Amino acid sequence: MRLLLAFVAILSLNISGSGQAAAPKTEARAIVEGTVVKDPGGEPVKKALVELIAENQQEGGDYTATSASDGTFRMEGVIAGRYRLFVERTGMLETNKHHGRTDGRVLTLAPGQELKDLQIRLQAAAVVRGRVTDEDGDPMAEAQVAVLRQTYISGHSRWEQVSAERTNDLGEYRIPNLAAGNYFISVSPPPDFKTLIAAQNAGGTAREVADKPATTYQTTYYPGTADRSQAAAVPLHAGDEFPANFSLTPAPALSIRGSVVNLPPRATASIMLQSRDFGLVFNGAEMNKDGSFVIRDVAPGSYTLLATVDGSAVPLTARQALQVVSSSIDGVRLAPQAGAMVRGRLRVEGKGQIDPSQILLALQPGDGPEDSGAFAMADVFSSLTHVAADGSFEWRDVPPGNYYVQLLGQGKSGQDYFVKALAGSGRPEEMSVSVAGGTLALDVIASANGGVVEGLVTNAKGDPVPNAVIVAAPEMRLRGRLDRYRKTVSDQSGHFLLHGIAPGTYTVFGWESVEGEAYFDPDFLARYEGQGSALRMAEGEHKAMQLVAIPDLEDQP
Repeated sequence: MRLLLAFVAILSLNISGSGQAAAPKTEARAIVEGTVVKDPGGEPVKKALVELIAENQQEGGDYTATSASDGTFRMEGVIAGRYRLFVERTGMLETNKHHGRTDGRVLTLAPGQELKDLQIRLQAAAVVRGRVTDEDGDPMAEAQVAVLRQTYISGHSRWEQVSAERTNDLGEYRIPNLAAGNYFISVSPPPDFKTLIAAQNAGGTAREVADKPATTYQTTYYPGTADRSQAAAVPLHAGDEFPANFSLTPAPALSIRGSVVNLPPRATASIMLQSRDFGLVFNGAEMNKDGSFVIRDVAPGSYTLLATVDGSAVPLTARQALQVVSSSIDGVRLAPQAGAMVRGRLRVEGKGQIDPSQILLALQPGDGPEDSGAFAMADVFSSLTHVAADGSFEWRDVPPGNYYVQLLGQGKSGQDYFVKALAGSGRPEEMSVSVAGGTLALDVIASANGGVVEGLVTNAKGDPVPNAVIVAAPEMRLRGRLDRYRKTVSDQSGHFLLHGIAPGTYTVFGWESVEGEAYFDPDFLARYEGQGSALRMAEGEHKAMQLVAIPDLEDQP
């Protein structure tokens, strides 16, 4: 958890901090105290670990305490700043007012402040348990059972694995520490090593190898379907022990067959199949001598097929989107191509000084991860690059496509910066880069004069709303550009700050809670368009505003 918060602090250009200055050694320290109780009932919780972690690790510290027998805890000597407060206890989870799991609460502490009477509610975690057997009722050991949920990543609906366990020799499994909510459960059969060894020793073409296994066990979703669209959601409540048993039966094996063409002499290729729903590599294959390949035991779904070439003078890659439904796919042809070199220099305009080596630049797919195969390309092309001390940077092996440049600053030094112009992109009016091969010279001009919005978020009664999600969304034509959004979370007083806002027109939303990164989805934002506040920012402008929080769906009339 500490490493995650440190990484969030490094990328604080997009997750704005509080704007507090570094605390002098003589500055008065803050005190935080409160009580950890059980929900429901309000009984005190003993031995809960309370962690207070600074969002900006350069300016704040990390503090811990353990709750006493009466549930109370106290932290002294806390440096002023903005923090995340987490509470952990085996078998219990922190909850919000709707009994859902929280990502910690945000606290802003002033010098010498004594923040008292915090009450943190923990509820018993849920458990999923059961048994996996084969068609004869015999236990299936080493099968992987996963608990999944649907969430939003960069505005796209994705399946996320919350937790997973393998079955024991009796086919039994138990998955603990689940928060209340709706989940899906899947079971994947254990690896079929006998078939894999036979395939590797076959020495034939891809078609000959693929034709040998007629049936195989497939990934199955609760209550017993191989079709993920027919999976049933399982509602879990605090303290539930939900039984989910599976009986796997063999089904016709699906495969993807094809060939890699136009390879250099003596070069070989590796093929990876990545799920576009999960962003994970599910399967793979090696190319045979005749250039053919086969990927076996493929479940229905949306995939990106990626080929990487070994033994060539320059890196070569190819990718293709595939949709597997109910039958195998044959005749796929992959023609790897060389990626491009993008290099240039970062130049900063405006107030203050910034160390270029503290800056990361990200080359983000302009078509979005759904169409670009961005996750699959991660093993071949690194979208992040460090800027050198002289401002120079480069990306290697960039696949063809349209991209935009995102600036990621470290700590407070990067909060107010935004990309102002791209010199040499060929598409200056769109602030994007068209990559088609060769070497592209690209200079990035950044401004230190990003706009700042400071405000207060309240409910309809005028009461401050802590931990509200505040998002400044750009105008319609730019809503596919993730770098144009700014997001933060309100503190215990409902106060919020948004940094580094580029000049333009925005709509500012404040939600009591948001599922994942749904706010990047234009369709999601369209539902709340009338509940946002209009904002127009000039370079370096500082504005104040007050928002009325959009209530959770169950609170709306």
